[in-house]
Amino acid sequence: MFKKLYVFVLFILITSQTLWAQQDFKDLPTLKNKHILMVWGGWEGHKPKEFTDRVAKWLSSQGANVLIFDTLSVYTDSLLLAKQDLIIQYHTMGSITKDQNKGLLTAVKNGIGIAGCHGGLGDSFRQETHYQYMVGGQWVEHPGGKINYKVDITNQNDPVTAGLKDFDIQDTEQYFMHVDPNVKVLATTTFNDEFDSWIKGAVMPVSWKKYYGKGRVFYLSIGHNPKDFDNASAWALLTRGIAWASDSRKGPTEKWLSPLYPSHTKLK
Repeated sequence: MFKKLYVFVLFILITSQTLWAQQDFKDLPTLKNKHILMVWGGWEGHKPKEFTDRVAKWLSSQGANVLIFDTLSVYTDSLLLAKQDLIIQYHTMGSITKDQNKGLLTAVKNGIGIAGCHGGLGDSFRQETHYQYMVGGQWVEHPGGKINYKVDITNQNDPVTAGLKDFDIQDTEQYFMHVDPNVKVLATTTFNDEFDSWIKGAVMPVSWKKYYGKGRVFYLSIGHNPKDFDNASAWALLTRGIAWASDSRKGPTEKWLSPLYPSHTKLK
């Protein structure tokens, strides 16, 4: 009886998440018939397989064609990569070979989108600075470990965040990151002084979008554990970002550069 009740509750939860994520999807690209490559691995503490399985199930429900690999060697298969619309990676830390890194970067530069979250995209291959250049940021700390914090939706005009409201998220990591100050920020979080007094009031991007060559890049810092996406707002932000990033090949090239610092230099 309890098992049946659990399955029923899980079904309702997944269904409600799907319906929420589909709200305002009319201004985002469809995932139907898109070819999506999911690559997972690295530190097991982030449960990368569980995350991948969860997202893959949703992608399939949207009509996408999904391939899943648990090895980075797929990044050296240029013929396979050329057939993809999007790469979703969840591979925390670890190392990547020169050829694998080159294959990934070249694929995105040529027009394959890439999307991901938390350490699976924003803390991969710490020695590879060109990889970080592509992503637009790199994790450096999460003061306090797993805590509760607020996420502010700071760009209501972007289709990824249109209609979403500020939300609270519980028992997860608030990422402090080194971030490219030119990315288009969609959501932020503000640090208090509970753990590190000197960062009180520091505002940090939680989600951004950018380009690397012709490829769209979407990042979300939430996702320490797949259960973070039981939060409907976090799930909506992730799935909408995935949809946006999947359309690098056919979608219009957006103006994404949003320089944070002033400049008097005029470029020709």
